[in-house]
Amino acid sequence: METFTALADPTRRQIVEMLAGGELAAGDIARRFDMSAPAISQHLKALKSAHLVRVRVDAQRRIYSLDPQGIESLENWLAQIRRFWGPKLDALESALNAAAERDRENDRK
Repeated sequence: METFTALADPTRRQIVEMLAGGELAAGDIARRFDMSAPAISQHLKALKSAHLVRVRVDAQRRIYSLDPQGIESLENWLAQIRRFWGPKLDALESALNAAAERDRENDRK
């Protein structure tokens, strides 16, 4: 999944987290990192390709923001995983609680 490949990089995760606060110009994003503007541009390109950010042109500036459709796709995937694992984790918790209660009862004897 291209989304997770893009998010595997810590710089890209930081960019996504920054954009969660609102849109930013590419130059403003680059100034927050200790790397070249072309390097940040490559990170932004990867995020755009993964549909996590979108860009609009404002005169000479490129303004980046989160791509709601890409974020929604990620949320939908996570919801599917939660639906699968939620009941299994609840059952595990119940089994562990029952085992702990049996151990407490055995210790009382």
